[in-house]
Amino acid sequence: MSDNKQGTGIDRRGALECMIWAGTGVIWTLSGGVPKSSQLLGIGAAQATEKAVTGFSFLQISDSHVGFNKPANPDALGTLKEAIAKVNELSVKPAFMIHTGDITHLSKPGQFDDAERVIGEAGLDVHYVPGEHDIIDENDGQAYLERHGKNTKGTGWFAFDQGGVHFIGLVNVANLKSGGMGSLGDEQLAWLAGDLKGKPASTPIVVFAHIPLWTVYPEWGWGTEDSARALALLKRFGSVTVLNGHIHQLMQKVEGNVTFHTAMSTAFPQPAPGSAASPGPMLVPAEKLRTLLGVTSVSVRRGKQHLAITDTPLAAS
Repeated sequence: MSDNKQGTGIDRRGALECMIWAGTGVIWTLSGGVPKSSQLLGIGAAQATEKAVTGFSFLQISDSHVGFNKPANPDALGTLKEAIAKVNELSVKPAFMIHTGDITHLSKPGQFDDAERVIGEAGLDVHYVPGEHDIIDENDGQAYLERHGKNTKGTGWFAFDQGGVHFIGLVNVANLKSGGMGSLGDEQLAWLAGDLKGKPASTPIVVFAHIPLWTVYPEWGWGTEDSARALALLKRFGSVTVLNGHIHQLMQKVEGNVTFHTAMSTAFPQPAPGSAASPGPMLVPAEKLRTLLGVTSVSVRRGKQHLAITDTPLAAS
């Protein structure tokens, strides 16, 4: 285990919806792989609704890009602080937090230090997986592994169990070529097969990695080229939730028993797939920026496979 520690439903045909919600949280409840949604005033309201039946909750933050200071957001560390302040306002303390990569912008020691200091203010165990921006140091990601790779395998993958749920952190940014798709590789896939072997099909699975494990937009490298091999290993499980970052916007897809969900960034938005010449930091009016940044909360109910996912922006529109 790493020491770092949205309405209508979508049917089983795997329809895709792109969701960029501003001003409200939206809670997703998975039932047999089909999510249903209802808008909420925010993450705190979601927790109040679920409190009596929730076994535990955990948080996802992503793409903090500490060190980024361009016009799209001159103070990425400041908006990360705002996200952590949201976390500290929660009425029910989450069990832990996951960070789905791009903690830093340039893998600099000071950027890692700043990120660790601010994220640490939440007082939660944090489980990290790297983004491509976290492993661009001259030593091929050793700076990341030294800080967040304890008890992980290979380039930082790991698994752990909590409250009857099996969590798997995967790395799909190693050896990433500019504009190319992510990849897991043979070694990691062999490890994943071994990790899942013998686990009952009734075990709820949560997988998290930086780049989406479904093909969002290959022209921009928004997908993982060998994800089908990983998903084949997960096919027998009745409830699989896959959480990713990288694209800096909310998107969801359901395929059979698997729900894919991408998170907002805490630093800057990116354009919707194909709406610009290329991906990258998207400049929006200052008053709109915080409506496109935010955090994600996931609740796990005792005795059920249902997971409820709530996305909350840093500010209302």
